[in-house]
Amino acid sequence: MSEERKFKFADRMNHLPPYLFGMINKIKMEKRWKGEDVIDLGMGNPVDPAPQQVTEKLCNVAMDPKTHRYPAAGGMKNLKREIALYYKRNYDVDLNGIDDVICTIGSKEGISHLCLALLGPGDTVLVPAPAFPIHVYAAVIAGANVLRISLNSEEESLQQISTMCKSLYPGPKLVMLNYPHNPTGILATKDFFKEIVVLAKKHNFMVINDFAYSRITYDGYVAPSFLEVPGAQDVGVEFGSFSKSYNMAGWRLGYCVGNKEMIDGLSKIKGYYDYGIFSAIQIAGIVAMRDCDDTIQEQATLYQSRRDVMCEVLLRMGWDVDIPKAGMFLWVKIPEPYAQMGSIRFAVEMMNRANVAVAPGAGFGEEGDGYLRLALVENENRIRQALKQMKRALTEIDKEIEAGTFQLEQD
Repeated sequence: MSEERKFKFADRMNHLPPYLFGMINKIKMEKRWKGEDVIDLGMGNPVDPAPQQVTEKLCNVAMDPKTHRYPAAGGMKNLKREIALYYKRNYDVDLNGIDDVICTIGSKEGISHLCLALLGPGDTVLVPAPAFPIHVYAAVIAGANVLRISLNSEEESLQQISTMCKSLYPGPKLVMLNYPHNPTGILATKDFFKEIVVLAKKHNFMVINDFAYSRITYDGYVAPSFLEVPGAQDVGVEFGSFSKSYNMAGWRLGYCVGNKEMIDGLSKIKGYYDYGIFSAIQIAGIVAMRDCDDTIQEQATLYQSRRDVMCEVLLRMGWDVDIPKAGMFLWVKIPEPYAQMGSIRFAVEMMNRANVAVAPGAGFGEEGDGYLRLALVENENRIRQALKQMKRALTEIDKEIEAGTFQLEQD
């Protein structure tokens, strides 16, 4: 019998922790394979359909053999033009739609490849934490160091950035922003973005703002674009996505807009890594941006209704809830005594006992432990049912704690 081979991966793999959401998804899928009904509040994976005219356009165009060839790598000219018109219409931002816009295979891919273009060993990136994993690990994979900054307040975040710029040598090369924020739902003001631009110019760092939840807003709130601020295009770019606004998550269509040099760097990297997005998807994206503004508001209204139901039930259960004004999640603190389990174990207990998938806050960094991210993707009845099942599971745990058969804190 031959010896088992042991492959040695690149050293960068040692810096990547287990992907916690992958673990939760694995348990979820195993249960579903057994025929169990798992209600998924963990992933921001829309269950609502893309606009009908968008899907119809995809199907029609896909029938044309010409679209089966390699597409324009950086995005079709007409799609880039629609993205520029979208920014002018919604944010009064002027883009030429040529060298200040590039299309990506979703924003996650774009951010990852841009970090490869911008960063290397010895570089430092500042990231507000807790953070969506790619905002940290795109930089880590590129070989850069990541320092986390506070999300407690805009003033504290700006002060930390300023202090780090003065104390580090060399100074930070990039600040990674994400507003409206995933997972917490925290918002940013235009004044905050103005100060970021001032600091970027003073200390010579670049800025990325992940604007994936730009239009999923509630109670009349309108999220500002980073690029609305004078001088923003001198220092940074903004990523957007069709995933949330148009329920096109699986289509993998996104874009990056703003600073031409940064976009040129992304274009060069992507030239080696991919051949762009299937042409039929790009043409469907043109229809979405040109004709489907009304569906965005309809979808946001639907999420707001689900948000209200989830908040109402959680408050009745005695949970502490901050009602978000944007995004498609609730970021909630696990109440005592269950918080003593930690968010990962709590999520596993809810999966095993309640057949409900939730995202553990620890998946967004150590700052997130003790919290859950709950997605608003299921309909209102399913949300009520999920929370009912979680309440029943917690009652079961209470009885086991009282009987001494459940230990909250693990050795």
